[in-house]
Amino acid sequence: MLAWLKTPPPLRKRVGMRVNFKIKFMFEEYFEAKKRLYPQKVKGKIRSLKNALNFIFLSIFFFTPFLRFDRGESAPNQAIMIDLPNARAYFFNIEIWPQETYYLAGILILAAVALFFVTSLFGRIWCGYACFQTVWTDIFIALERLFQGDRNERILLDRKNNFKKYARKTLTHASWIIVSILTGYGFVNYFYDVFSLGENIFHGEIPANALGWSLGIAGMTYLMAGFAREHVCTFMCPYARFQSAMFDNNTLIISYDEKRGEPRAKAPKDGDFKNRGDCIDCKQCVVVCPTGIDIRNGLQMECIACGLCVDACNNIMDKMGLPKGLIRYDTISHLLDPKPEKKFKIFKARTFFYGAILLVVSALMLYSLIAKPTLEIAAIPDRNPMFVMLADGSVRNGYQIKISNKTHEDKNYSLSIIEPKEAVLKSQISDISSLNVGAGKVGEFKIFIILPADFLAQNDEGRGLVKFAISDENQQKQIEAVFISR
Repeated sequence: MLAWLKTPPPLRKRVGMRVNFKIKFMFEEYFEAKKRLYPQKVKGKIRSLKNALNFIFLSIFFFTPFLRFDRGESAPNQAIMIDLPNARAYFFNIEIWPQETYYLAGILILAAVALFFVTSLFGRIWCGYACFQTVWTDIFIALERLFQGDRNERILLDRKNNFKKYARKTLTHASWIIVSILTGYGFVNYFYDVFSLGENIFHGEIPANALGWSLGIAGMTYLMAGFAREHVCTFMCPYARFQSAMFDNNTLIISYDEKRGEPRAKAPKDGDFKNRGDCIDCKQCVVVCPTGIDIRNGLQMECIACGLCVDACNNIMDKMGLPKGLIRYDTISHLLDPKPEKKFKIFKARTFFYGAILLVVSALMLYSLIAKPTLEIAAIPDRNPMFVMLADGSVRNGYQIKISNKTHEDKNYSLSIIEPKEAVLKSQISDISSLNVGAGKVGEFKIFIILPADFLAQNDEGRGLVKFAISDENQQKQIEAVFISR
């Protein structure tokens, strides 16, 4: 260390540069630097479809919290909301409590099977059209194109160092930040009443949790859609890794017709395409690709099936006076053997398999929601002491009764003991025939059960069961609890 410090600064700098160069060269042997992509704007049917879907998805994301659904005064009237302070999740008429997490498991199973089902038929259509990363990246690229120009202008702009460059970059990042903040605000609207939150923001009284989550989501949106982009699809998303397990030869994928396109060559000046392929090697399919791949090399993990290369190639085919479809959505079976019977078919064995799973899980979820109880009770025995021996030889056990009123109306419940008949019920409240529990609340009541000595003498085990009944004007529910006598 001392020898390094005594080295003259110019020599020290040269040595440091040499060391850095060696380290860089060593890593370059194993890793190839990822070049920045400049996706080019393209027009066509698929691009128009993606624009329409982006508008629909963004409208759903931002405006859904404004939908209202009247649940009464005891519950929020926002149609879709996750009420964390009160531990409730609302979806129109569906209300999920914390102990009903099995609904979440059912939703995840449905989502996974639906994803597998769609992927087996249409490939990575979710990634290309509906994924959050794809939608927001589309928006960020559009804003970048608005302020910096299309592909060639952006490339030239990045090579310069002048005021024009930094002014355009500043406007671009400012627009990204605005969209990111709006995204964060749209996200927290699902956890707070949108009108109350808006009023709090207007008065400068935004809750700390809402502010933290808004800024966190905004930061991740800015990072992922502005900088990570295709790296998320290529390296971070696990879907790209296991998609091949769901593909078969009849899956609809983005395909390059190699039989028609090869051998490729530059466009002929005389327009004669005899003894050659239709591909003129213009690389338009490459420059419009958001992940920077060449689809002519075959199906690749990075391909998100967005179809922009289809539009780009079709535009070139129109200019060349050639049929469209050199790059298209097709199946491997039809590419290898272009017969009518080899074309894409929706109805196949895998379709019925995934469809059956979706039908069964959906039916179970629907039945559980329809038959969902509005009353739940629990009897929790005291642990310290577990029992109390009274002066007359009888034994007393204490219980904490919890009554969950899952309706939006205040309820009065009556408590009684069904078995054994000899049991005596006592409570800390005077009237156990009228236990009031508020709408959407959990009431807790302390009770005691006393069994006489002569009854206990018939029980050699020192323990048994007592059966409670809790009822209101509409229903009755029973529950058992352990009674310990020694």
